[in-house]
Amino acid sequence: MFSALLDTCVLVPSLKRDALLEIAERRVYRPLWSPAILGELDRAIHRIQQRKGVDPQFTRTYVSRLVSQMGAAFPDALVTGWEPLVGTVELPDSNDRHVVVAAIAGRADVIVTENQADFPSEKLPRPLFTQTTDTFLLDSFDLYLKPVLDAIRRVADRTGRLGPPRAARYIVQWLGKQDCPQFAAAVSPAF
Repeated sequence: MFSALLDTCVLVPSLKRDALLEIAERRVYRPLWSPAILGELDRAIHRIQQRKGVDPQFTRTYVSRLVSQMGAAFPDALVTGWEPLVGTVELPDSNDRHVVVAAIAGRADVIVTENQADFPSEKLPRPLFTQTTDTFLLDSFDLYLKPVLDAIRRVADRTGRLGPPRAARYIVQWLGKQDCPQFAAAVSPAF
């Protein structure tokens, strides 16, 4: 099974995160993240919720539960010991080096990120590379059709408010509008 380091930007949108993690739950790939990525996730969710006027205590509880659930579901996902490697990587934005070195320390095959410009391929150690969520999900679907469709259905089952068939279509449409148009086009006939 290959390993994918999930950058913060793909973990912040809840339906995107749910789809990625539900696909990982089906053993399509092994997800990875670092304490630094989880810290960025925490700060990003707090900023979003603050703009919406959500009570900070509610947000703290939500993020704490989210991170706890992610850790329980994927106990081998947390990459540690990457800090000494930070100085070995040069990137356009030095604040992104922690992502690459966590991928190296975790033996990731790919970094899933929407921020392709932040991780130029010539700056990454071979054979590490990046993929957008769209490309990553599309490749996963091409290789593991049934587990990926089952994962989308499972996310839809949890949403509940629209009913599973409508919820699955909604999730696919939402992903199509949120950086994953090719994946949405490929899977939409199944829903």
